[in-house]
Amino acid sequence: MNYLNVISKKYDRALISAVILLCIIGTVMLYSASSIRSLMESGNQTASLYLIAHLKRLLLGVIIMFLMMLFDYRHLKKYYLHLIFGAIGLLVITKAVFVIKGISTPARWFYLGPFSVQTSDIARLSLIIFLAAYIDKKQRQLDDFYTGFLPPVFVIAILMSLVIIQPDFSTAIMLGLIGLFMLFIGRANFSQLLATSVAGIALAIPVLLMAPYRWERVRSWLNKNEDLSTIGYQAYQSLISLGNGGFRGLGLGNSLEKNMFLPEPHTDFIFSIIGEEIGFMGTFFILTLFLLFFQRGIRIAKECTDPFGVMLAVGISFNFILYAFVNAAVVTNVFPVTGLPMPLISYGGSAMVVNLASIGILLNISQAKRSVAHSSDWKPKLYG
Repeated sequence: MNYLNVISKKYDRALISAVILLCIIGTVMLYSASSIRSLMESGNQTASLYLIAHLKRLLLGVIIMFLMMLFDYRHLKKYYLHLIFGAIGLLVITKAVFVIKGISTPARWFYLGPFSVQTSDIARLSLIIFLAAYIDKKQRQLDDFYTGFLPPVFVIAILMSLVIIQPDFSTAIMLGLIGLFMLFIGRANFSQLLATSVAGIALAIPVLLMAPYRWERVRSWLNKNEDLSTIGYQAYQSLISLGNGGFRGLGLGNSLEKNMFLPEPHTDFIFSIIGEEIGFMGTFFILTLFLLFFQRGIRIAKECTDPFGVMLAVGISFNFILYAFVNAAVVTNVFPVTGLPMPLISYGGSAMVVNLASIGILLNISQAKRSVAHSSDWKPKLYG
């Protein structure tokens, strides 16, 4: 493909701008949030240990995003079964390796030499692609419980089960929410979706109670004045961090909570450090960028004439806004502690790469003019 033709394509500029700003803010804040920990782990030799690792992953993610921008997203539909079975296989193999080796830590990472990947991130993108292709192929059969509705729900349940036994309960819930949302937009039968949701909640409660630490997090969240020195410590310190920042913040690099008061300030609770250093204005701006991302994603979906592209854009956009606002809700103690990262902001390798790859797909959809029109008797709920 000629380079001049590539750069002349009309990708969604507002979406690109939002992504660039989020990546820049994330990189700056990650350096600030991780500097103290980096100094401790390097023996006071460097404050950029985590920054260097982050920049390498960001570079890899940007390269993959660029490649996905050039890659015709419609080809993904040919491999939707390969991707979902590959994701299931990867989850099974990862857990099996941990069990065989007798490793007691959560089996969330698949190691290949010096490289590692969080398998649930692969599963998340694979699920979005699978459901987009499935809804496209079964447009007029989704109302049939056995031949239309049940197969994708079964796939969602398998992925959730495999992620739960890692264990990673919160990510499994997110997979379920993304899956049900895509089926809802794809015009699955509402009563079947409602019954499935109720059944899912009924199953989730005993699973939640099976692991004592999960229930302790919920109990601590419900009783906000208890366990401030143990299970509720992180949430409590997060609120202190946000309170310190006030409206304008203490200034870049001036966070007090990152000085080993707030655990993991560069990962799941980096939003607290953002609030402390650049205040309410900074956190509001970041959430506005995510809202802009979602708005552009839905607009891309509405302008696409290919049902597969529509559902793919919807799934990717909802995935980003869901993770961003759940992370913000945890940091502000609206939700119990979950351990979910903020996209493009939190430290994490596979999440960064997979998220940027997803953005590349979304941008490819944004510049494409497809000739496949919606069938006359099926339109996603985006169109009323």
